[in-house]
Amino acid sequence: MAMLEFDNVEVYYGKVQALRGLSLHVDEGEIVALLGNNGAGKTTTLSTASALVKASSGHLTFNGSDISRANPWDVVSAGLIHVPEGRRIFSTLSVLENLQLGGYLVKDRSLVAARIEHVFELLPLLFERRTQQGGTLSGGEQQMLAIGRGLIAGPKMLMLDEPSMGLAPLIVNQVMDVIKEIRAQGTTVLLVEQNARAALRVTDRAYVIESGVTTVEGQAADLLNDPRIIDAYLGA
Repeated sequence: MAMLEFDNVEVYYGKVQALRGLSLHVDEGEIVALLGNNGAGKTTTLSTASALVKASSGHLTFNGSDISRANPWDVVSAGLIHVPEGRRIFSTLSVLENLQLGGYLVKDRSLVAARIEHVFELLPLLFERRTQQGGTLSGGEQQMLAIGRGLIAGPKMLMLDEPSMGLAPLIVNQVMDVIKEIRAQGTTVLLVEQNARAALRVTDRAYVIESGVTTVEGQAADLLNDPRIIDAYLGA
């Protein structure tokens, strides 16, 4: 059974239709990528799963429960965590304080502390920077902090929106390595990326979204050699 499933989902912003009968699924233990150009509907897909945007029709399920009309905090409590585009860390708070805020719905403070320790093991640079203000970090460090903050909530699935945006190629590789390790430690990942090559190297499957619908679906290894994907997203 799929962990997350979109079934013929439609979303409007006013009179503008952003998703046009979108259907896709992410199975437990997978890393799945959503590829597509700006305005294709990728971010809307994550926002709809997070209940930040409501579907006008269709159904969304997470772990077998219908979340089509859920509240955002209910989605977080269920274990579906969204790390938004642009990092959105709290620039005047320390690294440690940013991480602590990731556990705002977790009542057990000792559990939050244990998860922070785990994030420091996964991302040791954050431990070194733990007393620094978030705004003083480099772009790559801020992205690691945003991912780390998402992990404090205890996700069953982590949704990452453009984690490589604006980062140097070496840092992009480091971010992708972290994503692979997160999956290895038991968290399913849904990844929105414009860097198709980097995404397809770490994912199991991918969907291409165009104008709010999926137009291509396949195994990542196959899509890396698909002429349609090469022409549109990978170059020669």
